[in-house]
Amino acid sequence: MLLKTSANIFARKSFYMKIGILGGGQLGRMLLQQAANYVVETYVLENDENCPAAHLCHHFTKGDITNFNDVYNFGKQLDALTIEIESVNVAALEKLEAEGVTIYPKPSAIKIIKNKILQKQFYKENQIPTSEFVITATLDELKAHAHFLPAVHKVGEGGYDGKGVQLLHDETHTHKGFDAPSVLEKMVKIKKEISMIVAMDAKGNTAIYPPAEMVANPVLNLLDYQLSPALIPEKTLWKAEAIARAVVKHLNSPGLFAVELFIDDKDDVLVNETAPRVHNSGHHTIEANYCSQFDMLWRVMLNYPLGNTKPILPSAIVNLLGAEGYSGNAVYEGLEEIMQIENVYVHLYGKTTTKPGRKMGHVTIMSKDYQDLTHTANKIKHLLKVKA
Repeated sequence: MLLKTSANIFARKSFYMKIGILGGGQLGRMLLQQAANYVVETYVLENDENCPAAHLCHHFTKGDITNFNDVYNFGKQLDALTIEIESVNVAALEKLEAEGVTIYPKPSAIKIIKNKILQKQFYKENQIPTSEFVITATLDELKAHAHFLPAVHKVGEGGYDGKGVQLLHDETHTHKGFDAPSVLEKMVKIKKEISMIVAMDAKGNTAIYPPAEMVANPVLNLLDYQLSPALIPEKTLWKAEAIARAVVKHLNSPGLFAVELFIDDKDDVLVNETAPRVHNSGHHTIEANYCSQFDMLWRVMLNYPLGNTKPILPSAIVNLLGAEGYSGNAVYEGLEEIMQIENVYVHLYGKTTTKPGRKMGHVTIMSKDYQDLTHTANKIKHLLKVKA
């Protein structure tokens, strides 16, 4: 009887959905942690066999997510694919989609979002509020638009986590720009920067998370800490929700998206950028919301109902970044002290080596009191250091 049961279980495995993740970093790791709650066979493609996600999937393949053959050969055995970073080979995804593999989000959406020029043009074409911009192909073209400054210069493709972005305050800064196809965006007087995580299923139903207010590290241009739900006026919230939903609806693809928005000094809401994947600004949802962003993406890919996005408690997130001046095997200074604080949840990404500015983990704090959240976030920032 036992042999028969085992055989039946083995036979049923052929009916499990086989879903692959392109990229094996911390986003893939947290996505796989949530996958353990579902009946799904998981695959990861990544160049580094010691990446954070490598040991949590059922099947790991070493390969380059930007290489056509690596992506195509990896994906053709699967039912569906998703991404944890935009810099993937879209041509391979288009071929896989044509052959019946479902891609979350669709290659058409990834193609728009991964190129900042196409992304800004998409907003303009669909009447989605965004900052004024001009396209520059060369450094000489940038210099010819000196009258447009102050502005932000963003390289069309390849920028990530603050790389490929330059703040140009006046014409004396134009030499810092990019001698490549780029977007020059008019600088906005920002009151707050928020992020809205939006999920859309194959039927076009959407679920939206409360906004997270993002506070950036001014030196590294990375997220320093965040608060959620963001404290913004109700009318501003309505605007932000409507705009975020419009972005996803016009992308016309099931999946999960992070829409980053600016609230300017006139309380107008403008789209900054969109990410076609789970996002740093949604990490708090693991503990602080009834359905996390990672669970939500699995629900979309496995064709289950969308989850409950309501917060359980307000929350804050502190990113753990490699400390300046330290490179090598990671040592977490102050970790034991932080773990004694109530309602604090530490997530380490399994990266064995650190370097300045590298994302090594995050800490989520939960409290009814926003002052307490801010106080604890600042305490953690000063106590917890990633050194070598």
